[in-house]
Order: sequence, then C-alpha cells, then structure tokens
Amino acid sequence: MTQANTFPLVRTVGIDGLLITFADTMTEPSNRAALAFRNVIDSQGWTGVLETSASLASAYVRFDPLLLSHADIRSRIDRLLDEQNWYNAPLPSGRKLWKVPTVYGTDLAPQLDDAAAAAGLTPAEAIRRLSQTRVRVLTIGFAPGQPYLGPLAPEFDIPRLKELTPMVPEGALVLAISQFVLFSGPTPTGWRHVGQTAFRCFRPENPQAFVLTPGDEMIFESVSRDELEDIKAGRAESAVCQEIET
Repeated sequence: MTQANTFPLVRTVGIDGLLITFADTMTEPSNRAALAFRNVIDSQGWTGVLETSASLASAYVRFDPLLLSHADIRSRIDRLLDEQNWYNAPLPSGRKLWKVPTVYGTDLAPQLDDAAAAAGLTPAEAIRRLSQTRVRVLTIGFAPGQPYLGPLAPEFDIPRLKELTPMVPEGALVLAISQFVLFSGPTPTGWRHVGQTAFRCFRPENPQAFVLTPGDEMIFESVSRDELEDIKAGRAESAVCQEIET
C-alpha cells in the first residue's frame, strides 16, 4: 500500500540490506508503519534474514545473499507491503507503558523556561502539558538503549539550540522538534534540558541491557525534587511499568 504514490520506498543498502521507508518525515503513522512492518518480517522467520531494525520512519532488513537472493527478498518485501495499509497497522504486542517521575525545570533541568517560551507557553503550562503527554518509543539510537520519544504536540516543534550544552547527566529529559530524548548517559547536547529523571535506559549489568523497546510508551509525571531524591536514594521506584493491552 503506497502513500501519495511515493511511499513506501524500497532501497538497496550495500549488497546485503534493504531499507523500507514509509515517509520522508517522522509522523505517528509513518513510525507505526515502520514498527509494524519490522515486527511482521521478524515473525516470518525467513531463512537468510540476519537482522532487522526500525528507525523513525523506516525499517531495515539485513540478509545473507548466499542464502537469500536479492531478487527473492525484494519480491517477499513487495508482497508484504501490498498486503495491508501499514500506516494504520496494529503495533507489536508485548509493549509496555512506563510512568517515570520527573523534575521539570529548577537547576536540575535549567532549559525548561527557554523551551516553554519557544513553545509560546508559560513554564507551568508547559510542565502541565509535557507531564500529561503519553509518548511512544519511536526508535532506539545515538547511544546504547537511548530512546527517541514522541510525537509531542505541535507547539513543541521547536528547534535545537544553536550551541551545545557541554554536558547533561544520565536520565536527562531533553526536547526539540516535537520529540523527547531520554539520555542513557552523560553527554553534550543541542537539545533543551527540560526534565530530570533517575531512570536508567542502559543497564549493562542486566541480561537485557536495553530497558526500552521501540513501541513502548512513556509518561513523564511531574514530581518534586524531594521525591526525586528519594528515588535516587532507593526509597522509591524510578518508574512504574505495566503491559499495554492490545
């Protein structure tokens, strides 16, 4: 099922990869399509498929050309694309909803006021809207286990900063271009630091080091600084997790 007679677009990546792109920008439907399509490919169990992944609006398939010819996998991909409208396909099952306590603003997240002004809102209204928004893990990338989350409401389609912030800590919630990123480790960034959590996206000590999976959902609930300190001290949970019913 194509969109505007252009998408989905299937392109070759090297000698052993195909990239299936559902739009040239991230939207809820294009991300839904990428996640759903990747999930269905995984469920097929095709011999010769070595790896799949999904980005903001694309799915990637890597295959062994000695076991699965380019013509064969391209034919299979095309048949799958024609089976349904992927832009309203069901999301993968087994997804989780994470409710993450978050301090907005203060010296812990000092760019909240700037982000609110860029969105045309008061800081209090920005906090109210951001803390009540349920966002999807659109993709994992940039750093181990690190999620891009969204989409946020149109007023939060604000640009990145023109200069880098030298460092934000692990658990920083940053905002730009209608998305959140929840940092999995200390890093410089051009995104606005609007919230601070105690959530660890990357836990190398665990068998499943990446805590989040594309398709999971998150709510960053506003809490006080004292509550965040209790979480850091181990007196409260850094997140509440539940299965999403399909």
